[in-house]
Amino acid sequence: MTDHVRAVIAVVDDDPRVLESLENLFQSGGYDVQTYSSGASLLESDVTIIDCLITDVGMPGMDGFELRERVREERPALPVFMISGRHDLTSGRRLAGQGDIGFFSKPFDGRALLAAVDKALRDAKGGRTK
Repeated sequence: MTDHVRAVIAVVDDDPRVLESLENLFQSGGYDVQTYSSGASLLESDVTIIDCLITDVGMPGMDGFELRERVREERPALPVFMISGRHDLTSGRRLAGQGDIGFFSKPFDGRALLAAVDKALRDAKGGRTK
């Protein structure tokens, strides 16, 4: 067994193109990536193994806000990044004060998201690193 453990990024989005793009981005940054097409599919997995969650806000069924709350029941300190193609103020208000590391509007700069995740994981107490 190796002493080098790579951080695991969970990406949840109902758009397969976004999932593929973010999977490639984070793999190129040295992370292990698990992708999910819905919040329910993430919750069916073991959320204790992930080090960071990136979720779309607007998805059918469970939206990103509900997913964040459900995951934080088990992992309250988990870094969470919200992404959205909607630019309404309601989403911004729902993000304010919720402890999210960041909000990225689609289309977003992948390098900026990768840098933000890198920083969040470095800053996380007891978190695994790349």
